[in-house]
Amino acid sequence: MQQSTPSPEPIVSLRDVQKSFGPLRVLDGVSFAVERGEVLALIGRSGSGKSTALRCIDRFEKVGGEIVVCGHRVDRPDVDLRALRQDVGIVFQSYNLFPHLTIEQNITLAPCAVKGMATSQAKDLARKVLAQVGLEEKLLAYPEQLSGGQQQRAAIARSLAMQPKVMLFDEVTSALDPELTAEVLRVIEQLAADGMTMVMVTHEMGFAKGIADRIVFMHRGKVHETGPASILTSPTTPELTQFVGTGNLKS
Repeated sequence: MQQSTPSPEPIVSLRDVQKSFGPLRVLDGVSFAVERGEVLALIGRSGSGKSTALRCIDRFEKVGGEIVVCGHRVDRPDVDLRALRQDVGIVFQSYNLFPHLTIEQNITLAPCAVKGMATSQAKDLARKVLAQVGLEEKLLAYPEQLSGGQQQRAAIARSLAMQPKVMLFDEVTSALDPELTAEVLRVIEQLAADGMTMVMVTHEMGFAKGIADRIVFMHRGKVHETGPASILTSPTTPELTQFVGTGNLKS
């Protein structure tokens, strides 16, 4: 009998993850996995725990349970954060660019400081990742000279410069108007087309439906429903039915 080839381990795995802030249980036994090259969207109402779950993947929060990301046991107290954050890039809704540095300097800082990359090589890399997000002409600009959408795209480029295996996006368009939102979403769509593994917390349901391989719907700190993007049009639980029925699914 021919042996079947074992399937590779997920690149991100959460098992029975628990997180509390004081008496408030924010994550209550959360489990999900992300395969290499997969785009997973975390959705749910405000306070459902989705952003906390995302932050736990990059060890911005200490948790109970088990989290494995790119082979790193994130839940362990001795996890090598420097190594973890070379493999995982994260982009928040606030751009967190250094205002006193040019966009090029913002991007080259981490590759030089963390990876020991030569300045000339880091500058070449900055040009490359800025071209990926359509901002090559803004290399020497300062953040205040860019629109909100451009700053968010520069923040994405800064994460890409670390050549991560996984990208995390936490409501990256929530502070932007519709036109600037479209700019940023086009960049994320291209990353998905290029095969980047991504976990996104998003309130853009139409976008999630179009780009995500899988949807995880969180409700009161638990994974309430999960499946392909089609669950947004054919939900099986009353909670997701109510969530998508409030106009959230407009693209």
